[in-house]
Amino acid sequence: MTGPEALQPPTGSIPTLIGGAVPAARPAEPVDHGIGRPRIRLAILDDHEVLLDSMSSWIRANAPDFDVVLSARTWLEMVHSSNFPTQLVIIDFQLKEQVSIEARVRTCRAAGAKVIVLSGLDTSEARDRALAAGAAAFVSKSQPLREVMDLARGVMGVTRETELQQDWRPLPVGAVAAARPKLSVGELEALRHYVAGNSTNQVAELMNVQYETAKTYLRRVREKYAKANRPASRKADLIRRAAEDGYLQ
Repeated sequence: MTGPEALQPPTGSIPTLIGGAVPAARPAEPVDHGIGRPRIRLAILDDHEVLLDSMSSWIRANAPDFDVVLSARTWLEMVHSSNFPTQLVIIDFQLKEQVSIEARVRTCRAAGAKVIVLSGLDTSEARDRALAAGAAAFVSKSQPLREVMDLARGVMGVTRETELQQDWRPLPVGAVAAARPKLSVGELEALRHYVAGNSTNQVAELMNVQYETAKTYLRRVREKYAKANRPASRKADLIRRAAEDGYLQ
């Protein structure tokens, strides 16, 4: 076969770099949720569980034009998912796996997905490797998620037509919006550090306070959410609450 058709991946299969292929499912077009166009199907790959959960929660709460259909901690988990390929994949550069960033990006591109690479290692070498492999963008993890998602819209050729509301899903008739606890300055700072992936010890160091003080701040945050009928006993729950209230900036 010659011509452009020869460059296309085989219909119905996705190369996975593991000696085989998995079926390429054709999912139904996602509902637009009132934003005027179909939502962009998004996959996120990051081996840091807290960061993965934080990013997924924030996007679901603050970027309704994206549909997080897949969040995975390993490469194989992602490519074996029935939701892969997606339209866009956000990949962590530094995975604790043997598959190189070049292989990961090229496989996603061959499957028809566009790729944004996120990295805590913001070096010229890392950037050049990702972009040379076909990534649409290379972004530092220190960049605010709101800016990352605006970049993602640019990659997908769409714009943020209006200022997206944090609580974008319509409430049922007669429902009352969830109460947002009033947090002190210290409680809010501790919460933001904690949901960013820091341990309680690290929160204390970042705030320059004793461990018990940081622990008390976080305990009070959980108590206030519980009193507002929004339990947050687990870390994952607290991350979701922070995302719902706009604290994952």
